[in-house]
Amino acid sequence: MTHPITVFVARKIVTMNPSNPEGTHVAVRDGKVLGVGTLQEVAGWGEYTLDATFADKVLVPGMIEVHAHAMEGLTGLFSYQGYFDRMAPDGRRLPGLRSIDAVLADLRRIDATMADPTEPLLTVGFDPIYFPGERLHKGHLDSVSSTRPIFLLHASSHLGTVNSAMLARHDITRDCLTIGVAKGDDGEPTGELQEMSAMALAQSALVPFMKAATGEECLWGFGRMARQVGVTCVTDLASQVLLNPAALGRWQRIVNDPEFPSRVALYSLPAMPGASADFGSVAAAIKRMQAEEATEKLRFPGVKFVLDGSIQGWTAAMNWPGYYTGSDHGQLLTIPEQLVDWLRPFHDAGINVHMHCNGEATIDVAIDAVEAVLKDVAWLDHRHTVQHSQLTNQAHFRRMKALGMCANLFANHIWYWGDQHYELTVGPERANRMEPCATAKRVGVPFSLHSDANVTPLGPLHLMWCAVNRTTPSGRVLGEQEKITAYDALWAVTQDAAYQMHLDGELGSIECGKYADFAVLDASPLDVAPMAIKDIAVWGTVVGGVAYEAAVTR
Repeated sequence: MTHPITVFVARKIVTMNPSNPEGTHVAVRDGKVLGVGTLQEVAGWGEYTLDATFADKVLVPGMIEVHAHAMEGLTGLFSYQGYFDRMAPDGRRLPGLRSIDAVLADLRRIDATMADPTEPLLTVGFDPIYFPGERLHKGHLDSVSSTRPIFLLHASSHLGTVNSAMLARHDITRDCLTIGVAKGDDGEPTGELQEMSAMALAQSALVPFMKAATGEECLWGFGRMARQVGVTCVTDLASQVLLNPAALGRWQRIVNDPEFPSRVALYSLPAMPGASADFGSVAAAIKRMQAEEATEKLRFPGVKFVLDGSIQGWTAAMNWPGYYTGSDHGQLLTIPEQLVDWLRPFHDAGINVHMHCNGEATIDVAIDAVEAVLKDVAWLDHRHTVQHSQLTNQAHFRRMKALGMCANLFANHIWYWGDQHYELTVGPERANRMEPCATAKRVGVPFSLHSDANVTPLGPLHLMWCAVNRTTPSGRVLGEQEKITAYDALWAVTQDAAYQMHLDGELGSIECGKYADFAVLDASPLDVAPMAIKDIAVWGTVVGGVAYEAAVTR
């Protein structure tokens, strides 16, 4: 039986295949690319249907987000209290709040709409670092309500701020010994809960968040958000399918639905951050899922360990001299010898490991652990990845290169927190080398760019813009020498992103044999002015030869 061929015509096709960089037509059969070139060059594959839907558009490889979270699908489901405007999966614009007074006024507005006085008021996106002066505490939230429990999940997802009613509901007092319960000079909880161990105490808030984050509406929103921004493969880098087996069936049912507009890669948490488990059994479970549960749209490339907190939350683990303002060196969620034991079962089984490392001290620990397991089992193509990798220096990259490691750089930090890093967290010199793409390229470490959505909005064009321009909201250029070209940035969100997940034989470029996954744009990011990259309009995506048009709210 001869399967039908569709030839898509575009104003330009940017393939990211160095041996065949551009074309105007791409032939597709069975969801895969037959060839790219002129119509004459691709017509030889046989009888075809010409699809001119994208005749005035530019096709680039479907962009790949290697570090996001399904919680991005919650955008628009909980009240948003971030500083910057944000887009929801249905195309709505969610306005940012630019002052503490605006945040409190918005909370009062929400409180007035809630009928049940005992129902917790939950919001997402707040980040106190944008508001200099007195840090938001329980007293501020008590001014909204002294009886209704309130929980503000910070943008980093590493912290939350609660009011006295929430503290009282869960008996979080001065006698609480849980690490991460911030206390004032008087010994009383301030209302800030740092990292999961402390936030988990507020179960009436955390449970609804976690339940929603694994619900059908959130997962559908995750895929729709990918479609909005040109992503054809999106990663949940903290999947709980091993910790919550019921979630696996939900993921399978939704992602494998032909209407779901993206591929998904699930990197499972083998245990909650900072906790241990029988990792040999976990590795066996991953291998079983890879062999029995994976489909063309749903993959299980590996596992993720969370090793520290966030720089802007002052919980990332830092080397000397620590933070620029204050002496706190952060919070390491493992010890070096323990991490080696954690990694070994996965490395020995041939399972890719990604490690959340924001601070310099944590990066050291991660590299040391990979070196240790390689001495026992010389897996030469492991591609173990340092995630965030924000303060990676040249010495780190040289070791990573020698060990065959990858880096996934959080380029959005340059825009969303660049000024704060320069002035508050790490100081000018280290801020200028944050997200050091040019150094990674010079040393030869494969690197990708990520949004850590929902921490910052999903959107590879914005990531590219950050890496190319390195501009902060104040207009400061943060590290001129670490700028990269638009081509290198596009390579990072396509070819190297696929490489980190061992999927570069299937994704990352438009070439014969790979999936017909395209981002459909109004212009090529390689042709516009560097400062215009983030503003390129996205028509939608093509996944496996099927077009998914982005939703637009006018």
